[in-house]
Amino acid sequence: MKNKTKEYCYLLVSVCALLIFISCIGSKSTSEITEEEKQAFTSNAADTVEISNPESNYEIIIIEPGFNVWLQAVARPEGYYSQTFLENRNRLYVIEWNNRVINTMQYDPKLYELQINYDPLVDYGYEVNYKLFNYFIYFQRKYNQQLGPFAPRI
Repeated sequence: MKNKTKEYCYLLVSVCALLIFISCIGSKSTSEITEEEKQAFTSNAADTVEISNPESNYEIIIIEPGFNVWLQAVARPEGYYSQTFLENRNRLYVIEWNNRVINTMQYDPKLYELQINYDPLVDYGYEVNYKLFNYFIYFQRKYNQQLGPFAPRI
Protein backbone atom coordinates (compact mmCIF):
# COMPACT_ATOMS: atom_id res chain seq x y z
CA MET A 1 0.00 0.00 0.00
CA LYS A 2 2.88 2.36 0.80
CA ASN A 3 4.39 1.85 -2.63
CA LYS A 4 1.06 2.66 -4.31
CA THR A 5 0.78 5.88 -2.29
CA LYS A 6 4.34 6.81 -3.22
CA GLU A 7 3.57 6.19 -6.89
CA TYR A 8 0.48 8.39 -6.72
CA CYS A 9 2.40 11.16 -4.96
CA TYR A 10 5.20 10.95 -7.52
CA LEU A 11 2.66 11.04 -10.37
CA LEU A 12 0.84 13.99 -8.81
CA VAL A 13 4.09 15.94 -8.32
CA SER A 14 5.13 15.17 -11.90
CA VAL A 15 1.81 16.36 -13.32
CA CYS A 16 1.94 19.56 -11.23
CA ALA A 17 5.51 20.26 -12.33
CA LEU A 18 4.53 19.72 -15.96
CA LEU A 19 1.55 22.07 -15.65
CA ILE A 20 3.69 24.76 -14.02
CA PHE A 21 6.31 24.40 -16.76
CA ILE A 22 3.69 24.66 -19.53
CA SER A 23 2.07 27.70 -17.93
CA CYS A 24 5.44 29.43 -17.68
CA ILE A 25 6.32 29.08 -21.34
CA GLY A 26 2.90 30.25 -22.56
CA SER A 27 2.64 32.48 -25.60
CA LYS A 28 4.76 35.49 -26.45
CA SER A 29 3.83 38.56 -24.47
CA THR A 30 4.50 41.05 -27.25
CA SER A 31 4.79 40.80 -30.98
CA GLU A 32 8.17 41.33 -32.59
CA ILE A 33 9.29 44.87 -33.44
CA THR A 34 9.29 45.25 -37.22
CA GLU A 35 11.86 47.17 -39.25
CA GLU A 36 9.21 49.82 -39.92
CA GLU A 37 8.69 50.24 -36.19
CA LYS A 38 12.41 50.41 -35.53
CA GLN A 39 12.71 53.23 -38.05
CA ALA A 40 9.87 55.14 -36.37
CA PHE A 41 11.40 54.55 -32.92
CA THR A 42 14.77 55.93 -34.01
CA SER A 43 13.37 58.90 -35.90
CA ASN A 44 14.79 62.24 -34.75
CA ALA A 45 12.42 64.41 -36.76
CA ALA A 46 10.31 66.81 -34.72
CA ASP A 47 6.97 65.06 -34.50
CA THR A 48 3.93 66.62 -32.89
CA VAL A 49 0.51 65.01 -32.83
CA GLU A 50 -2.46 66.95 -31.55
CA ILE A 51 -5.33 64.96 -30.12
CA SER A 52 -8.40 67.09 -29.65
CA ASN A 53 -12.16 67.15 -29.74
CA PRO A 54 -13.70 70.64 -29.90
CA GLU A 55 -17.01 69.37 -28.52
CA SER A 56 -15.45 68.15 -25.28
CA ASN A 57 -12.74 70.85 -25.06
CA TYR A 58 -10.20 68.06 -24.70
CA GLU A 59 -6.70 68.31 -26.04
CA ILE A 60 -3.46 66.40 -25.76
CA ILE A 61 -0.34 67.39 -27.61
CA ILE A 62 2.19 64.61 -28.01
CA ILE A 63 5.70 65.68 -28.85
CA GLU A 64 7.36 62.36 -29.50
CA PRO A 65 9.76 61.84 -32.39
CA GLY A 66 8.51 59.02 -34.58
CA PHE A 67 4.98 58.73 -33.20
CA ASN A 68 3.24 60.28 -36.20
CA VAL A 69 5.28 58.09 -38.57
CA TRP A 70 4.40 55.04 -36.49
CA LEU A 71 0.72 56.04 -36.35
CA GLN A 72 0.53 56.36 -40.14
CA ALA A 73 2.66 53.35 -41.08
CA VAL A 74 2.31 50.75 -38.33
CA ALA A 75 -0.84 51.28 -36.23
CA ARG A 76 -4.12 49.63 -37.11
CA PRO A 77 -6.26 51.96 -39.22
CA GLU A 78 -9.06 54.06 -37.79
CA GLY A 79 -12.20 51.97 -37.52
CA TYR A 80 -10.30 48.77 -36.70
CA TYR A 81 -11.23 49.01 -33.02
CA SER A 82 -14.60 50.06 -31.64
CA GLN A 83 -14.81 53.23 -29.58
CA THR A 84 -15.91 51.15 -26.57
CA PHE A 85 -12.79 48.97 -26.86
CA LEU A 86 -10.56 52.05 -27.08
CA GLU A 87 -12.25 53.75 -24.13
CA ASN A 88 -11.91 50.64 -21.94
CA ARG A 89 -8.23 50.23 -22.74
CA ASN A 90 -7.53 53.94 -22.35
CA ARG A 91 -9.11 53.94 -18.89
CA LEU A 92 -6.78 51.17 -17.77
CA TYR A 93 -3.72 52.72 -19.38
CA VAL A 94 -4.45 56.18 -17.95
CA ILE A 95 -4.84 54.81 -14.42
CA GLU A 96 -1.50 53.02 -14.64
CA TRP A 97 0.18 55.99 -16.38
CA ASN A 98 -0.95 58.40 -13.65
CA ASN A 99 0.17 55.94 -10.98
CA ARG A 100 3.63 55.91 -12.53
CA VAL A 101 3.75 59.71 -12.72
CA ILE A 102 3.09 59.86 -8.99
CA ASN A 103 5.59 57.12 -8.08
CA THR A 104 8.79 58.80 -9.22
CA MET A 105 10.95 56.59 -7.01
CA GLN A 106 9.67 53.45 -8.70
CA TYR A 107 9.25 54.68 -12.30
CA ASP A 108 11.45 56.86 -14.48
CA PRO A 109 10.16 60.45 -14.20
CA LYS A 110 11.67 61.18 -17.62
CA LEU A 111 9.23 58.68 -19.15
CA TYR A 112 6.23 59.59 -17.02
CA GLU A 113 6.24 63.36 -16.73
CA LEU A 114 2.64 64.58 -16.69
CA GLN A 115 -0.63 63.09 -15.53
CA ILE A 116 -3.44 62.56 -18.02
CA ASN A 117 -6.87 63.82 -17.03
CA TYR A 118 -9.18 61.23 -18.62
CA ASP A 119 -12.72 61.18 -17.28
CA PRO A 120 -14.55 57.92 -18.08
CA LEU A 121 -17.86 59.78 -18.01
CA VAL A 122 -16.87 62.09 -20.88
CA ASP A 123 -17.34 61.07 -24.51
CA TYR A 124 -14.11 62.26 -26.11
CA GLY A 125 -15.04 60.85 -29.48
CA TYR A 126 -13.42 58.21 -31.64
CA GLU A 127 -10.40 60.16 -32.88
CA VAL A 128 -9.21 61.19 -29.42
CA ASN A 129 -9.56 57.66 -28.09
CA TYR A 130 -7.92 56.17 -31.19
CA LYS A 131 -4.85 58.39 -31.04
CA LEU A 132 -4.49 58.14 -27.27
CA PHE A 133 -4.74 54.35 -27.39
CA ASN A 134 -2.16 54.17 -30.16
CA TYR A 135 0.17 56.47 -28.27
CA PHE A 136 0.02 54.09 -25.33
CA ILE A 137 0.82 51.15 -27.64
CA TYR A 138 3.67 53.10 -29.29
CA PHE A 139 5.06 54.17 -25.92
CA GLN A 140 4.95 50.65 -24.47
CA ARG A 141 6.64 49.12 -27.49
CA LYS A 142 9.28 51.82 -27.89
CA TYR A 143 10.27 51.99 -24.21
CA ASN A 144 9.62 48.32 -23.38
CA GLN A 145 6.95 49.13 -20.80
CA GLN A 146 3.69 47.39 -19.95
CA LEU A 147 0.92 49.63 -18.67
CA GLY A 148 -1.69 46.96 -18.12
CA PRO A 149 -2.48 43.28 -18.18
CA PHE A 150 -2.43 43.24 -21.99
CA ALA A 151 0.70 42.86 -24.03
CA PRO A 152 1.16 45.93 -26.27
CA ARG A 153 0.47 44.39 -29.68
CA ILE A 154 -0.39 45.86 -33.01
